[in-house]
Amino acid sequence: MDYQRKKKLTYFTIGLIFLFSGVEYAVILPTIWRYLQTLEAAPYFLGLALSAFSLSGLLSGPLFGYWSDRTRTTKKIILLSNLFEIIGNFMYFMGYSKWLLLSSRLVAGIGTGAGSSIFSFLTRSTASEDRATVFAAVMACRQAGLLIGPAFNIFLRLCDFHLGPFVVNKYTAPGLFMFLLWILLQLAVVFMYWDLPPMERRMTYCSSKHNGEGNVHGFDEDEVEEEVKPLITSQEFVVSHSSVMTSSLSKNHKSAVFNESLNHIHSPLESNVATPSHELHRSFRNSSSCQEFLREEVVVLLAAQFITLFNQTALEVHQSYTNPTFM
Repeated sequence: MDYQRKKKLTYFTIGLIFLFSGVEYAVILPTIWRYLQTLEAAPYFLGLALSAFSLSGLLSGPLFGYWSDRTRTTKKIILLSNLFEIIGNFMYFMGYSKWLLLSSRLVAGIGTGAGSSIFSFLTRSTASEDRATVFAAVMACRQAGLLIGPAFNIFLRLCDFHLGPFVVNKYTAPGLFMFLLWILLQLAVVFMYWDLPPMERRMTYCSSKHNGEGNVHGFDEDEVEEEVKPLITSQEFVVSHSSVMTSSLSKNHKSAVFNESLNHIHSPLESNVATPSHELHRSFRNSSSCQEFLREEVVVLLAAQFITLFNQTALEVHQSYTNPTFM
């Protein structure tokens, strides 16, 4: 299978992931309050169940993102996160008690943490001028899921039968429905998703240039070189590290211990001398990463997104609490 076909199927699968996440939110929200009432749950359990989903996603997102940055792969991460979605929605379908229902949303929320890995993958595999378009298309898939999700309750509310020891009704049917959807998505990820390497773009360009075909894929050489560079550079570390090394070399004739480490390269003393430079590298790198998140424009965007999602969730929960849909 050629690269372009793999790329299209991979992006299509990513769109399905965000589409199903929007559908899950829209299917669960209208019925969860009445579901909790059948389990004799207190009113505050509605807030706990909704917050548990977001809380586990908040905690798992950085972990999955760190895993993706270290391994440069996302397929295994998505498969693992989908397992949490499958298990969580099946627990929601079982619904023996209010605590099991709360735990189900906590488990299912872990699956949303794969979103950070997916955006990291899209950043590495797209050109800089196309990145905003791809991100907008992915987020549009989730909004489409939020739009069409409540419509599924039209037929889910009609469910009233037994599936072995489990009861399928208008409250448990959304869990069973999402359980089946996430299983289908798991199969789609296995057969239609590939970890496209970042260097694939450069290899394609170099191959076309070597064959004399010119810029057949529309990639510019400067663009390719730019994409290969890391997104975050530590200029402060370069200056500081060079100054530290210069200072260390100037003390070469004054320190007998340092001279001995140069004569015996594999001695344990060399590792002791090199340790401060590695610690300095790590400290500057962490400082640079923190400064990226504390930039004014980043803080403003995060605050705007928080306010928007908070108001949206509060309004929808209030509507489902006072006038549940399809009940």
